[in-house]
Amino acid sequence: MKVIVHDNQIEKAIRDLKRKLTKEGFFSEIKERRFYDKPSVQKKKKQAKAAKRRRKRMKRY
Repeated sequence: MKVIVHDNQIEKAIRDLKRKLTKEGFFSEIKERRFYDKPSVQKKKKQAKAAKRRRKRMKRY
């Protein structure tokens, strides 16, 4: 991932980098991996995420 700094605008480059990382899901991944989850808990979280995506998709239609 690259962020180009124009005219020494460091703050803008940092904001752009944070936006890209958020869009990629980097911060949520770090938050999830902060503590160890047992495999059964991981499975439940994965199913809950899938259900949330399904509800969100059905809400559109």
